[in-house]
Amino acid sequence: LAAGLTLTGCGAVRLAYNNAPDLTYWWLDGFLDLDSPQSVRLRNDLNALQAWHRKEELPAVAEMLKNLQAASPQPVAADQVCQLSHYLEGRFQAVLDRATPTAIALGPTLSNAQLDHLARSWDKRNAEWREEWLEGSPQERLSRRLKTTIERAEGFYGRLTDIQKALIRSQLESSPFDAAIQYKEVLRRQKDALQTLRALKAGASSEIQVQAEMRALLVRSLQSPDTTFVQYTERIRSHFCESAAELHNATSLAQRTKLQQTLQGYENDVRALMQR
Repeated sequence: LAAGLTLTGCGAVRLAYNNAPDLTYWWLDGFLDLDSPQSVRLRNDLNALQAWHRKEELPAVAEMLKNLQAASPQPVAADQVCQLSHYLEGRFQAVLDRATPTAIALGPTLSNAQLDHLARSWDKRNAEWREEWLEGSPQERLSRRLKTTIERAEGFYGRLTDIQKALIRSQLESSPFDAAIQYKEVLRRQKDALQTLRALKAGASSEIQVQAEMRALLVRSLQSPDTTFVQYTERIRSHFCESAAELHNATSLAQRTKLQQTLQGYENDVRALMQR
């Protein structure tokens, strides 16, 4: 759904959601090079996850979109944006909780060759990430972020004015975002995952111990044990909430009407997906 909401055009969200199990499978297989039994387990679990999400989560998403439409003509405060952020995180966490048994079951079955394949895949992805977020001058990196942020904002509000674009630029310049900090956390998570999975392959742990290790790994992957990084993410959230509220409050009536129409379109898509 998160990927779908970045798309525009009639039916794009529905197409992305309906094909999510296959797309997710191929994305994961690209990292892990799954064997036949693993593929069968993953495909079945992804289809079951989507069926659960369609029944249990989409109604809440539709209601949220409906409420946002009602609120969109009005000014907003930063704490309202943060409330929405926390709510979306809760919905995302619910999906991850539902997927946890799959990760616990498949993780220990990965062979050393598959873990080596995963390490190489991550190395390639890391190189692409560094190119986008770390390489080039500070001005070049800012320009890339500005372009992406404006495109996302215009996907909801329609064309922005030069003054609004300047506002976004100013917000990005004052942002606590630090690609080096985020990259360090990415590397920590990858190293932790590979070390844990390889240790499980080499050890003689009981099934209960293996499950406990996998659960602990998943927690560390989603909630960093690095207090410095946790504090950093809270600064990022606070700045985002303030920036999103400031931009919304700087929009015109026509732009807020466009936002309502965009949210209505997403709600229609979600309700159609609920009926399948």
